[in-house]
Amino acid sequence: MKIVVIDGQGGGLGKAMIERIRSVFADTVEISAVGTNSLATASMIKAGADRGATGENAIVVNSRDADIIIGPIAIILCDSLMGEISSKIVKAVARSKAVKILIPVSRCGVKIAGVALNNMNQLIDDVVKKIKEYPEN
Repeated sequence: MKIVVIDGQGGGLGKAMIERIRSVFADTVEISAVGTNSLATASMIKAGADRGATGENAIVVNSRDADIIIGPIAIILCDSLMGEISSKIVKAVARSKAVKILIPVSRCGVKIAGVALNNMNQLIDDVVKKIKEYPEN
């Protein structure tokens, strides 16, 4: 199973996500860390990703053959993350056949109705639960 984790800014969310996925699934999954900037990518690689790449084109290419894409909801919102998310990134994620697991962080000016307020650990736990529900597990 190929999991692509996309994050931007400092990569803190992606880092926490990869650490948790690695602790639960060990080396049974392939994790690609794709940052919108080099700081985010480096942070996610240190967390245990198998490989990393940076930038718009890296996100486009890695989204093509991912089984699961994980990231903040910002990865489907043009100009979010202080302008780091381009329309090409949004299209690549949206058009990917991968299952998308989006984390509802509200820093991007979007409020999602029906989503309970959870702390980051609870959100990450829910992501891991959704990965376990993926057909190949």
